[in-house]
Amino acid sequence: MASPDSDCLAVLIDADNAQPGVVGELLAEVASYGTATVKRAYGDWTTPQLGRWKDVLHVHAIQPVQQFSYTSGKNATDSALIIDAMDLLHGGRVDGFCLVSSDSDFTRLATRLREAGLAVYGFGERKTPKPFVAACDKFIYTEILKRPVVAAAPAGPELEEPGEAGEGIGGSLRQLGPALRAAIAAVDQEDGWAPLGQVGTWLLKHDPSFDARNFGFKKLSDLVRAQTDLDLKTVPGSQGAHLYVRLREG
Repeated sequence: MASPDSDCLAVLIDADNAQPGVVGELLAEVASYGTATVKRAYGDWTTPQLGRWKDVLHVHAIQPVQQFSYTSGKNATDSALIIDAMDLLHGGRVDGFCLVSSDSDFTRLATRLREAGLAVYGFGERKTPKPFVAACDKFIYTEILKRPVVAAAPAGPELEEPGEAGEGIGGSLRQLGPALRAAIAAVDQEDGWAPLGQVGTWLLKHDPSFDARNFGFKKLSDLVRAQTDLDLKTVPGSQGAHLYVRLREG
């Protein structure tokens, strides 16, 4: 359960463009960022295409918002979601938004909400256009919410097969290597060691879709351990242990 002082989040779902089968895992992910005080799903609920959503809405106490398709070829659902988001923004009731869609039409909405100082978490499939991904503070590909992850695995030629550790939704560790090294160089200290938390923050700022789970790993520390050219160490602190990473010498 989120703490009473955690961020209040509005979860707005484009039911025409999202899958009901991942909602349970999605809301569990949302709970790691704050409390979902508003949960709404938008669509034309008179159509049979949204029939699979019925049980999901009840189980997770999501409010269905009816929006008829008045004109063929025009997405009235998107407009209803955007209007409600702006009402919530100006009402000052929430601290952030979770926009659930793979539709690039919400790019400007995400940008506008961030301009107002609110956090925006995007949820969508891997096919989501890059502009929408980049407009969010963090973007989570829904495929990883159903995909098993591993604690750690060695990097090397054996990681060529898709689905193994090191190969995932976001590509391979080899593709990530340059960005990971750039992040370390950007935040490292005089001794060459970089706080792992700051490395993760740098990566996320440069690519909102960055997530260790995209590569088949549960945590960033597990992903780093799979890199043959990096060292990882633990330093005890007054508030717990801290992890540091550096490029391996030699």
